[in-house]
Amino acid sequence: MTQDLGGKSIARLSVLLQSGALDPRELTGWTLERIGGHEDRAIFTRVVPERAMREADASARRLAAGRPLSLLDGIPVAWKDLFALSGLPTTAGSVVLKDAPAAEGDAAVVTALGHAGMISVGRVNMSEFAFSGLGINPHYGTPRNPCATDVDRLPGGSSSGSGVVVAADLVPVSIGTDTGGSIRIPAAFNGIVGYKATRGRYSMRGVFPLAKSLDSLGPLCRTVQDAVWVDAAMRGLPAPEIRRGNIEGLSIVVPTTIVFDDAEDGVVTAFEAAIVRLQRAGAHVRRQPFPTFERIFEAMSKHGPLVTAEAYALHRERLDGPQAAGMDQRVVARARLGQKISLSDYIATSELRAALIDEIAFSVGPNEIIAFPTVAHVAPPTAPLLTDDALFVETNAKTLRNTLIGNFLDWCGVSIPCGIGDAGMPVGLLLSAQPHHDAHLLSVALAAEAIVRAD
Repeated sequence: MTQDLGGKSIARLSVLLQSGALDPRELTGWTLERIGGHEDRAIFTRVVPERAMREADASARRLAAGRPLSLLDGIPVAWKDLFALSGLPTTAGSVVLKDAPAAEGDAAVVTALGHAGMISVGRVNMSEFAFSGLGINPHYGTPRNPCATDVDRLPGGSSSGSGVVVAADLVPVSIGTDTGGSIRIPAAFNGIVGYKATRGRYSMRGVFPLAKSLDSLGPLCRTVQDAVWVDAAMRGLPAPEIRRGNIEGLSIVVPTTIVFDDAEDGVVTAFEAAIVRLQRAGAHVRRQPFPTFERIFEAMSKHGPLVTAEAYALHRERLDGPQAAGMDQRVVARARLGQKISLSDYIATSELRAALIDEIAFSVGPNEIIAFPTVAHVAPPTAPLLTDDALFVETNAKTLRNTLIGNFLDWCGVSIPCGIGDAGMPVGLLLSAQPHHDAHLLSVALAAEAIVRAD
């Protein structure tokens, strides 16, 4: 290896690749070597070196001929263990699917990034069946948060491996899914950027679901610019079309309902300092209550969560059969709660959801950005949560609390590191926008990132 490739964003790697200063085979070999030599064996569930080097060879030929497929040609990418990779079973973080039929083809977004020239290096770990915001997996191990300096701390879930693999400097981007916070939580816990798109922005073909009415996709990466580039490729665009917005005159709304309840002092301090920096840069900030948020949690308490109802419907035969014994028993217990959710309860919640999405549109302008802490606490120590079921349930609920609001309201969101909280762990600031305002959100995030980040 003739150069240090550590810590580089997609954009910086692209400059090296497109200029000929770096060969895709060199970058892919370095990436595979880093993965193979990393001490945390719980990050990946499957590495595909043969595929990666085959794709790197093709990329090298294109770049040498001056015919790159895109700015992303030759960039490595890892996939959450929900995305179909041709010739492999999709295991969804579970051992009960290890003998499932191999996928006949790649997931649609895997194909899309392949058409942009990206190099698939493997699949990364996750909470089993994506049903937890903490990232604990009793089958493949729990990836260790690389930001922790005292004890092993949670990676965040369910896209645990996707957060850790970027923070540990093994790949520059990993694609995750988000049903209640599963992209934004790992991004916040690991001090990276995580973008959850509006549901439906990308094809879900070939992605193992959790709750189809809530599931969305997005990248976890080092910078907002990286997220913008990957977003374009996931939509089949030859180049990104989103441009940097302006902070001067931007209207930011900070909710005063629920999202700060029981928040750690360090999280609040880091968040408020970032808000002050945005104000100094010209943003207008107002704070207001959101009774809509309270109605979301009231509906969940009365009728049961949508995610639980849909997860039970998806896994009903598995939960009632012998496979349940081979699953994470916490996942089994939580999914079985869906059996108690009646059809009338599900319909009532779905109808309320549609009404609240319309209602919130009158509280927040179409070009306004909503900002609050991604998670009310930093990544907790892992060990106590492995044995204490009550603590697990309590921590999981608190971890998911802020982000699930965006899923229920179908918002898009970007978590950006905004400082350091307790135990020297990262804090995330979540910028959100109304459904299908992804371009505006990403444009604002491009402009806000340098101001929000305290590093």
